[in-house]
Amino acid sequence: MKPKISVIMSVYNPHPYVQLEEAAASILRQTEKDWEFLIYDDGSEEAVREKLRCLAGSDPRIRLLEGDRNRGIAWGLNQCLANARGEYIARMDADDLSLPGRLKIQAEFLDSHPEYDYIGCNAFLFDNAGVWGIRRMPVIPGKEDFLAFSPYIHPAVMFRRTVFETCGTYNTSQQMLRCEDYEIFMRMHIMGCRGYNLQKELFCYREDEAGYRRRKFRRRIDEIRLRKNGFHAMGLTGPWAWLCRYRPLIGAVLPPGLYRRMKQGQSRIGEA
Repeated sequence: MKPKISVIMSVYNPHPYVQLEEAAASILRQTEKDWEFLIYDDGSEEAVREKLRCLAGSDPRIRLLEGDRNRGIAWGLNQCLANARGEYIARMDADDLSLPGRLKIQAEFLDSHPEYDYIGCNAFLFDNAGVWGIRRMPVIPGKEDFLAFSPYIHPAVMFRRTVFETCGTYNTSQQMLRCEDYEIFMRMHIMGCRGYNLQKELFCYREDEAGYRRRKFRRRIDEIRLRKNGFHAMGLTGPWAWLCRYRPLIGAVLPPGLYRRMKQGQSRIGEA
């Protein structure tokens, strides 16, 4: 029998590996049991690959897909989608955590709300020191909610698989590296799909200084180009839209530690 949910994850030399083990354990602890877990190894070194094979051997619901070289997260997620058998597709990243009720609550929402194509949630923000804030997302995102940033936490979202059949899969071009999630949500919204964010913290999203350092200047320029095209397609105009188009440059000119502290402050305000 096909599982109800396919959880998909793409990894490449995850470090430290213990974070991936913790992420996988958070799926194994789900109160919903009708799932499969597809992990695409995007050309990791052999030592990591052996660990992933051991992980896959620990539970028959874990399916390991192996790539011969590194092609990027969008490519890896598309390989998972091509092999997924579930009615619903749940994203997961190798350094985040799903709280135990996440899959069950999200699947029940999609079961009872056919008018929505995907379902996200709020999230606790954490790093190696622990939880430092809460990110609250807009309940029913409209086009204006795409101005500042993506109105969905990508690894915390569950989709109907039919959405990918209608709108296509992840964009694998080099210009979409680091913003493939923003692009696919824009594209789905433009094509008439709609999502919802449960106002519950069902996820723990890792945000640390290392993550900001990985966001190179070139990728910020690519995101500006994506914003320009996406905003135009959604009819987002005016001074605020113009300013938001160039928001990625803020992260490029500020030191990673300062930029992160600014986001920490915003999240703590939202938590109050």
